[in-house]
Amino acid sequence: MKVIVLAAAAVLAGMSAAQAQDAAAGEKVFAPCKACHQVGDAAKNAVGPTLNGLFGRKAGQVEGYSYTSANKNSGLTWDEATFAEYIKDPKAKIPGTKMIFAGIKDEQKIKDLTAYLHQYDKAPVKLSGS
Repeated sequence: MKVIVLAAAAVLAGMSAAQAQDAAAGEKVFAPCKACHQVGDAAKNAVGPTLNGLFGRKAGQVEGYSYTSANKNSGLTWDEATFAEYIKDPKAKIPGTKMIFAGIKDEQKIKDLTAYLHQYDKAPVKLSGS
């Protein structure tokens, strides 16, 4: 009986790990984002701002990017929960944003994308006012 319980626990633990954030899968989720956003040491603003150091910064703060007043004045600070809400439906989260993107509805894809973006938490980014 103990063997069955231990085996079941191992299977459940493996399922939890599989459902956890996966940066490699997140890179695939990020592929369409590359049309507008860059990440990494050489990232620059493009159609959208660089996403280096996204988590923990205030919305509308990347130096040299022309944000809408809706984004600059949203009062948002990007954390995982705020990003998840935003990426599901950007125009609903920040009415007036110029980001043209239908959104990602799949929770796992959002978690994976978040894990991918966290890889660039320490990558260079210039913030306005710094």
